[in-house]
Amino acid sequence: MADGFASFEYTPEVEAQTRPLWEKVKARVTPLEWRLQAPLIAAINQLKAEKNAVILAHNYMTPEIFHGVGDFVGDSLGLAREAARCDAKIIVQAGVHFMAETSKILAPEKTVLIPDLLAGCSLASSITGADVRLIKQRYPGIPVVTYVNTTADVKAETDICCTSANAVQVVEHAAREWGVDRVILIPDEFLARNVARQTDIKIIAWQGRCEVHERFTAEDILELKAAYPQAQILAHPECPAEVLEVSDFAGSTAAMSDFVMLRKPKQVVLITECSMADNVACDAPETEFIRPCNLCPHMKRISLENIYEALLHDRYEVKVEADVAASARLAVQRMIDMPPLAIPARYDLVKARHHVDVELI
Repeated sequence: MADGFASFEYTPEVEAQTRPLWEKVKARVTPLEWRLQAPLIAAINQLKAEKNAVILAHNYMTPEIFHGVGDFVGDSLGLAREAARCDAKIIVQAGVHFMAETSKILAPEKTVLIPDLLAGCSLASSITGADVRLIKQRYPGIPVVTYVNTTADVKAETDICCTSANAVQVVEHAAREWGVDRVILIPDEFLARNVARQTDIKIIAWQGRCEVHERFTAEDILELKAAYPQAQILAHPECPAEVLEVSDFAGSTAAMSDFVMLRKPKQVVLITECSMADNVACDAPETEFIRPCNLCPHMKRISLENIYEALLHDRYEVKVEADVAASARLAVQRMIDMPPLAIPARYDLVKARHHVDVELI
Protein backbone atom coordinates (compact mmCIF):
# COMPACT_ATOMS: atom_id res chain seq x y z
CA MET A 1 0.00 0.00 0.00
CA ALA A 2 1.17 3.54 -0.67
CA ASP A 3 3.03 5.20 2.21
CA GLY A 4 0.24 7.75 2.75
CA PHE A 5 -2.13 4.94 3.66
CA ALA A 6 0.12 3.14 6.15
CA SER A 7 -2.10 4.33 9.04
CA PHE A 8 -5.04 2.27 7.79
CA GLU A 9 -4.95 -0.82 10.01
CA TYR A 10 -6.73 -4.14 9.75
CA THR A 11 -8.49 -3.95 13.12
CA PRO A 12 -11.14 -6.31 14.50
CA GLU A 13 -13.71 -3.63 13.67
CA VAL A 14 -12.56 -3.48 10.03
CA GLU A 15 -12.54 -7.27 9.86
CA ALA A 16 -16.15 -7.41 11.09
CA GLN A 17 -17.32 -4.65 8.74
CA THR A 18 -15.77 -6.22 5.65
CA ARG A 19 -16.33 -9.91 6.40
CA PRO A 20 -19.30 -10.30 3.98
CA LEU A 21 -17.25 -8.68 1.22
CA TRP A 22 -14.31 -10.96 1.94
CA GLU A 23 -16.55 -14.00 1.61
CA LYS A 24 -17.45 -12.89 -1.90
CA VAL A 25 -13.93 -12.11 -3.18
CA LYS A 26 -11.74 -14.55 -1.24
CA ALA A 27 -11.31 -16.85 -4.23
CA ARG A 28 -9.86 -13.92 -6.23
CA VAL A 29 -8.00 -11.91 -3.58
CA THR A 30 -5.29 -13.31 -1.30
CA PRO A 31 -5.57 -12.93 2.50
CA LEU A 32 -2.46 -10.75 2.50
CA GLU A 33 -3.95 -8.43 -0.13
CA TRP A 34 -7.22 -8.27 1.77
CA ARG A 35 -5.53 -7.14 5.00
CA LEU A 36 -4.22 -4.14 3.03
CA GLN A 37 -7.42 -3.52 1.09
CA ALA A 38 -10.09 -3.99 3.77
CA PRO A 39 -9.18 -0.89 5.87
CA LEU A 40 -9.47 1.32 2.76
CA ILE A 41 -12.73 -0.34 1.74
CA ALA A 42 -14.17 0.35 5.19
CA ALA A 43 -12.94 3.97 5.09
CA ILE A 44 -14.37 4.54 1.59
CA ASN A 45 -17.74 3.10 2.52
CA GLN A 46 -17.85 5.32 5.60
CA LEU A 47 -16.98 8.40 3.52
CA LYS A 48 -19.73 7.56 1.04
CA ALA A 49 -22.30 7.56 3.83
CA GLU A 50 -21.00 10.83 5.28
CA LYS A 51 -20.92 12.67 1.94
CA ASN A 52 -24.00 11.18 0.25
CA ALA A 53 -21.84 9.66 -2.46
CA VAL A 54 -22.06 6.60 -4.67
CA ILE A 55 -19.46 4.75 -6.68
CA LEU A 56 -20.29 3.56 -10.18
CA ALA A 57 -17.99 0.62 -10.89
CA HIS A 58 -17.53 -0.71 -14.41
CA ASN A 59 -17.20 -4.43 -15.10
CA TYR A 60 -13.49 -3.93 -15.77
CA MET A 61 -12.67 -2.77 -12.25
CA THR A 62 -10.67 -5.14 -10.04
CA PRO A 63 -12.70 -7.26 -7.56
CA GLU A 64 -11.87 -5.27 -4.44
CA ILE A 65 -13.33 -2.17 -6.14
CA PHE A 66 -16.18 -3.86 -8.01
CA HIS A 67 -17.44 -5.90 -5.06
CA GLY A 68 -15.90 -3.92 -2.20
CA VAL A 69 -17.01 -0.32 -2.80
CA GLY A 70 -19.16 -0.31 -5.96
CA ASP A 71 -22.74 0.79 -5.26
CA PHE A 72 -23.84 0.28 -8.85
CA VAL A 73 -21.90 -2.07 -11.10
CA GLY A 74 -22.22 -3.11 -14.71
CA ASP A 75 -21.61 -2.03 -18.29
CA SER A 76 -21.63 1.48 -19.75
CA LEU A 77 -25.38 1.49 -20.41
CA GLY A 78 -26.26 0.29 -16.93
CA LEU A 79 -23.99 2.82 -15.24
CA ALA A 80 -25.36 5.65 -17.41
CA ARG A 81 -28.87 4.79 -16.30
CA GLU A 82 -27.85 4.71 -12.64
CA ALA A 83 -26.13 8.10 -12.93
CA ALA A 84 -29.37 9.59 -14.25
CA ARG A 85 -31.62 8.23 -11.52
CA CYS A 86 -29.55 7.95 -8.35
CA ASP A 87 -30.21 10.39 -5.49
CA ALA A 88 -26.60 10.87 -4.43
CA LYS A 89 -24.96 14.28 -4.27
CA ILE A 90 -21.58 12.94 -5.43
CA ILE A 91 -20.78 10.31 -8.07
CA VAL A 92 -17.33 8.72 -8.16
CA GLN A 93 -16.76 7.05 -11.52
CA ALA A 94 -14.71 3.90 -11.07
CA GLY A 95 -14.07 3.59 -14.78
CA VAL A 96 -12.62 5.91 -17.40
CA HIS A 97 -13.04 9.56 -18.27
CA PHE A 98 -15.73 9.29 -20.95
CA MET A 99 -17.92 7.43 -18.43
CA ALA A 100 -17.53 10.27 -15.93
CA GLU A 101 -18.47 12.76 -18.65
CA THR A 102 -21.56 10.69 -19.46
CA SER A 103 -22.57 10.74 -15.79
CA LYS A 104 -22.14 14.52 -15.68
CA ILE A 105 -24.16 14.92 -18.89
CA LEU A 106 -27.05 12.94 -17.40
CA ALA A 107 -26.76 14.37 -13.88
CA PRO A 108 -25.56 17.98 -14.30
CA GLU A 109 -26.63 18.91 -10.77
CA LYS A 110 -24.34 16.29 -9.21
CA THR A 111 -20.62 16.47 -8.51
CA VAL A 112 -18.87 13.84 -10.62
CA LEU A 113 -15.35 12.77 -9.69
CA ILE A 114 -12.81 10.67 -11.57
CA PRO A 115 -10.05 9.22 -9.35
CA ASP A 116 -7.36 9.58 -12.04
CA LEU A 117 -7.46 12.14 -14.84
CA LEU A 118 -5.31 9.90 -17.05
CA ALA A 119 -7.88 7.10 -17.08
CA GLY A 120 -8.68 7.46 -20.76
CA CYS A 121 -9.75 5.19 -23.62
CA SER A 122 -8.20 4.40 -26.99
CA LEU A 123 -11.63 4.50 -28.65
CA ALA A 124 -12.56 7.82 -27.10
CA SER A 125 -9.26 9.35 -28.19
CA SER A 126 -9.60 8.05 -31.77
CA ILE A 127 -12.16 10.68 -32.82
CA THR A 128 -13.10 14.29 -32.03
CA GLY A 129 -16.16 16.46 -32.37
CA ALA A 130 -14.46 18.21 -35.30
CA ASP A 131 -14.07 14.83 -37.02
CA VAL A 132 -17.79 14.15 -36.64
CA ARG A 133 -18.69 17.56 -38.09
CA LEU A 134 -16.61 16.74 -41.17
CA ILE A 135 -18.25 13.32 -41.44
CA LYS A 136 -21.69 14.92 -41.37
CA GLN A 137 -20.65 17.31 -44.15
CA ARG A 138 -19.53 14.35 -46.25
CA TYR A 139 -22.71 12.34 -45.58
CA PRO A 140 -25.54 14.87 -45.20
CA GLY A 141 -28.84 13.48 -43.98
CA ILE A 142 -27.31 10.20 -42.72
CA PRO A 143 -27.87 9.64 -38.97
CA VAL A 144 -24.82 9.39 -36.75
CA VAL A 145 -24.89 6.59 -34.18
CA THR A 146 -22.03 6.97 -31.74
CA TYR A 147 -20.72 4.34 -29.36
CA VAL A 148 -20.94 5.55 -25.77
CA ASN A 149 -17.14 5.09 -25.53
CA THR A 150 -16.61 8.65 -26.76
CA THR A 151 -15.98 12.12 -25.35
CA ALA A 152 -18.73 14.61 -24.63
CA ASP A 153 -17.86 16.77 -27.64
CA VAL A 154 -18.32 13.75 -29.93
CA LYS A 155 -21.65 12.86 -28.32
CA ALA A 156 -22.73 16.48 -28.82
CA GLU A 157 -22.41 16.01 -32.61
CA THR A 158 -24.33 12.73 -32.50
CA ASP A 159 -27.94 11.84 -33.27
CA ILE A 160 -28.12 8.88 -30.89
CA CYS A 161 -25.67 6.89 -28.79
CA CYS A 162 -25.41 3.11 -28.45
CA THR A 163 -23.54 0.50 -26.45
CA SER A 164 -22.27 -2.89 -27.55
CA ALA A 165 -25.42 -4.33 -25.99
CA ASN A 166 -27.90 -2.42 -28.15
CA ALA A 167 -25.91 -1.32 -31.22
CA VAL A 168 -27.95 -3.37 -33.71
CA GLN A 169 -31.22 -2.16 -32.17
CA VAL A 170 -30.10 1.48 -32.27
CA VAL A 171 -28.80 1.30 -35.85
CA GLU A 172 -32.08 -0.14 -37.10
CA HIS A 173 -34.06 2.40 -35.08
CA ALA A 174 -32.04 5.28 -36.52
CA ALA A 175 -32.54 4.03 -40.08
CA ARG A 176 -36.31 3.85 -39.57
CA GLU A 177 -36.58 7.23 -37.86
CA TRP A 178 -34.51 9.03 -40.52
CA GLY A 179 -35.98 7.04 -43.41
CA VAL A 180 -32.61 5.91 -44.80
CA ASP A 181 -30.83 2.66 -45.62
CA ARG A 182 -27.39 3.80 -44.41
CA VAL A 183 -26.22 4.71 -40.91
CA ILE A 184 -22.91 6.10 -39.68
CA LEU A 185 -21.66 4.00 -36.72
CA ILE A 186 -18.56 5.39 -35.00
CA PRO A 187 -15.86 5.07 -33.76
CA ASP A 188 -15.26 1.31 -33.25
CA GLU A 189 -14.48 -0.35 -36.57
CA PHE A 190 -14.88 -3.89 -35.27
CA LEU A 191 -18.20 -3.20 -33.56
CA ALA A 192 -19.42 -1.65 -36.82
CA ARG A 193 -18.31 -4.67 -38.84
CA ASN A 194 -20.00 -7.06 -36.43
CA VAL A 195 -23.21 -5.03 -36.44
CA ALA A 196 -23.18 -5.02 -40.25
CA ARG A 197 -23.46 -8.82 -40.20
CA GLN A 198 -26.76 -8.67 -38.35
CA THR A 199 -28.69 -6.05 -40.24
CA ASP A 200 -29.59 -5.08 -43.78
CA ILE A 201 -28.73 -1.45 -42.97
CA LYS A 202 -25.52 -0.36 -44.71
CA ILE A 203 -22.87 0.75 -42.22
CA ILE A 204 -20.41 3.63 -42.62
CA ALA A 205 -17.60 3.16 -40.10
CA TRP A 206 -14.61 4.90 -38.54
CA GLN A 207 -11.26 3.18 -37.97
CA GLY A 208 -11.16 3.39 -34.18
CA ARG A 209 -10.24 0.32 -32.14
CA CYS A 210 -10.10 -0.79 -28.52
CA GLU A 211 -6.49 -1.51 -27.62
CA VAL A 212 -7.61 -4.40 -25.39
CA HIS A 213 -9.91 -6.23 -27.79
CA GLU A 214 -8.03 -5.68 -31.05
CA ARG A 215 -5.14 -7.81 -29.75
CA PHE A 216 -7.20 -11.02 -29.70
CA THR A 217 -6.88 -13.20 -32.80
CA ALA A 218 -8.75 -16.16 -34.27
CA GLU A 219 -5.60 -18.21 -33.70
CA ASP A 220 -5.86 -17.43 -29.96
CA ILE A 221 -9.40 -18.79 -29.89
CA LEU A 222 -8.58 -21.93 -31.86
CA GLU A 223 -5.68 -22.67 -29.51
CA LEU A 224 -8.02 -22.27 -26.54
CA LYS A 225 -10.56 -24.61 -28.12
CA ALA A 226 -7.86 -27.24 -28.63
CA ALA A 227 -6.58 -26.88 -25.06
CA TYR A 228 -10.01 -26.64 -23.40
CA PRO A 229 -12.51 -28.45 -25.66
CA GLN A 230 -15.32 -28.26 -23.06
CA ALA A 231 -14.99 -24.51 -22.46
CA GLN A 232 -17.58 -22.02 -23.72
CA ILE A 233 -15.79 -19.08 -25.37
CA LEU A 234 -17.54 -15.71 -25.05
CA ALA A 235 -16.18 -12.77 -27.05
CA HIS A 236 -16.84 -9.04 -26.87
CA PRO A 237 -18.05 -7.43 -30.14
CA GLU A 238 -15.14 -4.97 -30.06
CA CYS A 239 -13.01 -7.96 -31.11
CA PRO A 240 -12.22 -8.59 -34.79
CA ALA A 241 -14.99 -10.40 -36.69
CA GLU A 242 -12.81 -13.48 -37.21
CA VAL A 243 -12.59 -13.84 -33.41
CA LEU A 244 -16.37 -13.83 -33.09
CA GLU A 245 -16.69 -16.33 -35.93
CA VAL A 246 -14.78 -19.01 -34.00
CA SER A 247 -16.25 -18.16 -30.57
CA ASP A 248 -19.36 -19.78 -29.08
CA PHE A 249 -21.11 -16.55 -28.13
CA ALA A 250 -20.55 -12.85 -28.51
CA GLY A 251 -22.10 -9.93 -26.70
CA SER A 252 -21.61 -7.05 -24.31
CA THR A 253 -20.10 -7.43 -20.87
CA ALA A 254 -23.64 -7.59 -19.45
CA ALA A 255 -24.57 -10.31 -21.93
CA MET A 256 -21.44 -12.29 -21.03
CA SER A 257 -22.28 -12.08 -17.35
CA ASP A 258 -25.88 -13.13 -18.01
CA PHE A 259 -24.67 -16.08 -20.10
CA VAL A 260 -22.53 -17.37 -17.23
CA MET A 261 -25.10 -16.78 -14.50
CA LEU A 262 -28.01 -18.30 -16.43
CA ARG A 263 -26.31 -21.19 -18.20
CA LYS A 264 -23.69 -22.04 -15.57
CA PRO A 265 -21.09 -23.58 -17.92
CA LYS A 266 -18.48 -25.83 -16.33
CA GLN A 267 -15.67 -23.94 -18.07
CA VAL A 268 -15.76 -20.52 -19.71
CA VAL A 269 -13.40 -18.10 -21.40
CA LEU A 270 -14.24 -14.39 -21.52
CA ILE A 271 -12.47 -12.73 -24.44
CA THR A 272 -12.30 -9.26 -22.96
CA GLU A 273 -10.53 -7.28 -20.22
CA CYS A 274 -9.03 -9.39 -17.42
CA SER A 275 -10.99 -8.14 -14.44
CA MET A 276 -14.32 -9.02 -16.04
CA ALA A 277 -13.64 -12.72 -15.44
CA ASP A 278 -12.60 -12.12 -11.83
CA ASN A 279 -15.77 -10.19 -11.05
CA VAL A 280 -18.15 -12.69 -12.65
CA ALA A 281 -16.26 -15.56 -11.03
CA CYS A 282 -17.05 -14.16 -7.58
CA ASP A 283 -20.75 -14.74 -8.33
CA ALA A 284 -20.29 -18.03 -10.20
CA PRO A 285 -18.12 -20.30 -8.03
CA GLU A 286 -19.32 -23.42 -9.84
CA THR A 287 -17.76 -22.26 -13.14
CA GLU A 288 -14.06 -22.55 -13.93
CA PHE A 289 -12.72 -19.45 -15.68
CA ILE A 290 -9.87 -19.80 -18.16
CA ARG A 291 -8.07 -16.43 -18.42
CA PRO A 292 -6.35 -15.52 -21.70
CA CYS A 293 -7.30 -11.89 -21.15
CA ASN A 294 -5.69 -8.53 -21.86
CA LEU A 295 -5.37 -5.69 -19.35
CA CYS A 296 -6.73 -2.20 -19.96
CA PRO A 297 -4.02 0.18 -18.70
CA HIS A 298 -6.57 2.99 -18.33
CA MET A 299 -9.02 1.05 -16.18
CA LYS A 300 -6.14 -0.12 -14.02
CA ARG A 301 -5.33 3.48 -13.09
CA ILE A 302 -8.31 3.36 -10.75
CA SER A 303 -7.42 2.06 -7.29
CA LEU A 304 -8.84 2.02 -3.78
CA GLU A 305 -6.25 4.63 -2.85
CA ASN A 306 -7.24 7.19 -5.45
CA ILE A 307 -10.95 6.50 -4.94
CA TYR A 308 -10.44 7.35 -1.27
CA GLU A 309 -8.49 10.52 -2.12
CA ALA A 310 -11.15 11.58 -4.63
CA LEU A 311 -13.88 11.25 -2.01
CA LEU A 312 -11.87 12.80 0.81
CA HIS A 313 -10.81 15.89 -1.13
CA ASP A 314 -13.53 16.10 -3.83
CA ARG A 315 -10.61 15.65 -6.20
CA TYR A 316 -10.68 15.71 -10.00
CA GLU A 317 -14.18 16.96 -10.63
CA VAL A 318 -15.37 16.34 -14.18
CA LYS A 319 -17.21 19.21 -15.85
CA VAL A 320 -18.83 19.53 -19.26
CA GLU A 321 -19.65 22.87 -20.86
CA ALA A 322 -23.39 23.55 -20.72
CA ASP A 323 -23.96 23.78 -24.48
CA VAL A 324 -21.96 20.61 -25.15
CA ALA A 325 -23.77 18.80 -22.35
CA ALA A 326 -27.20 19.82 -23.64
CA SER A 327 -26.52 18.44 -27.13
CA ALA A 328 -24.83 15.30 -25.82
CA ARG A 329 -27.66 14.69 -23.35
CA LEU A 330 -30.16 14.42 -26.18
CA ALA A 331 -28.11 11.68 -27.88
CA VAL A 332 -27.54 9.75 -24.65
CA GLN A 333 -31.15 10.10 -23.52
CA ARG A 334 -32.37 8.74 -26.85
CA MET A 335 -30.28 5.66 -26.17
CA ILE A 336 -31.59 5.29 -22.63
CA ASP A 337 -35.17 5.66 -23.84
CA MET A 338 -34.84 2.74 -26.25
CA PRO A 339 -37.06 -0.23 -25.26
CA PRO A 340 -35.18 -2.84 -23.22
CA LEU A 341 -33.88 -5.79 -25.19
CA ALA A 342 -36.04 -8.87 -24.72
CA ILE A 343 -32.96 -11.08 -24.32
CA PRO A 344 -29.31 -10.31 -23.60
CA ALA A 345 -27.68 -8.83 -26.69
CA ARG A 346 -26.32 -11.64 -28.82
CA TYR A 347 -24.42 -11.85 -32.06
CA ASP A 348 -25.84 -15.19 -33.22
CA LEU A 349 -26.01 -14.11 -36.87
CA VAL A 350 -22.29 -13.47 -37.06
CA LYS A 351 -21.75 -17.11 -38.02
CA ALA A 352 -24.89 -17.44 -40.14
CA ARG A 353 -24.25 -14.57 -42.54
CA HIS A 354 -21.56 -14.20 -45.17
CA HIS A 355 -19.03 -11.43 -44.81
CA VAL A 356 -20.67 -8.01 -45.03
CA ASP A 357 -18.36 -5.11 -45.76
CA VAL A 358 -18.64 -1.60 -44.35
CA GLU A 359 -17.68 1.72 -45.87
CA LEU A 360 -14.69 3.04 -43.99
CA ILE A 361 -14.37 6.80 -43.67
